[in-house]
Amino acid sequence: MNDAEEEMRAQLTARVLNTAVPNVARIYDFMLGGKDNFAADRDAAERIMRAIPHSALACRQNRDFLGRAVRALADRGVRQFLDIGSGLPTRDNVHEIAQRAAPAARTAYVDYDRVVVTHARALLEKGSAGVLVIEGDLRDPGKSFGEARGLIDFSEAVAVLLFAVLHFLTDADDPQAVVASLAGHLAPGSAVAISHLTGEGTDPGKSLAAQRVYQSASAPPSPAHGRKSPGSSTTWT
Repeated sequence: MNDAEEEMRAQLTARVLNTAVPNVARIYDFMLGGKDNFAADRDAAERIMRAIPHSALACRQNRDFLGRAVRALADRGVRQFLDIGSGLPTRDNVHEIAQRAAPAARTAYVDYDRVVVTHARALLEKGSAGVLVIEGDLRDPGKSFGEARGLIDFSEAVAVLLFAVLHFLTDADDPQAVVASLAGHLAPGSAVAISHLTGEGTDPGKSLAAQRVYQSASAPPSPAHGRKSPGSSTTWT
């Protein structure tokens, strides 16, 4: 980590209201081998990994799947990406993958966590053409779409990326209606790519133990076990 990144991390620390509360984005960052996390996040991640030893591997596989999906979409001709629930910047961010395939590709990142947004704006928008970072909530797609219009042209094909985010919605939030609303904004040729946490194949007791760790974090997940939601898929519109 260079001096500029160290300074940015210190500024971000000052913005966090309570670093003693685990944050789901920073837990994910730790599992990916990142450095933008604090003791509470690391402790939570380690407890999750004790309950479900393959958790970190699953996070890395999810990130790899994101990369494959973005490359496939770019190869298909999509030049606009809307990454909702983008989390903290890490290696091979969406715009980097997309722009390797198509230098003119544009990416809007959306997250509801203000600290994540501040970090992403500092590290991704500066010096990165075709990048916009938006503070927005998956449950309010109209607001996110409205703010993204400065970069994204919704009359053309757009790829909406929902990776490891829908499981933070409860059944009361009606995830299927949220996805349908998002898809309803998209032009022909667009895509919605999804990955979703599932409890299937995991011992119920261990899954419950991991969920209990998340209960004290910034946003507890709702695994897809028993939901009518895909484990991972790409849907073309």
